[in-house]
Amino acid sequence: MKLPLDPKTVVEAPKPVVDKLAQHRDSAFGRFPLLFTLLGAFGLVATFYGFERIIDKITFFANHPFLLLGAGLLLLILTGSLYKKL
Repeated sequence: MKLPLDPKTVVEAPKPVVDKLAQHRDSAFGRFPLLFTLLGAFGLVATFYGFERIIDKITFFANHPFLLLGAGLLLLILTGSLYKKL
């Protein structure tokens, strides 16, 4: 079966459809702000905990936490300076 449209083309929805969908999205967050906040917090904490568990499995970093801290700070400094140059 052949699709009538090229899948690489972008089709924009009419403005009334976009407005209606945005209204529902905004109202869902407005009705349940605590739920969305808790879900976002859980996602953030789960990500950090996952990174922690992965780093704990790397023996070098587990035995040298100050080097891990230094590497993390160095990465933050380098990415921050790179961001400023962009």
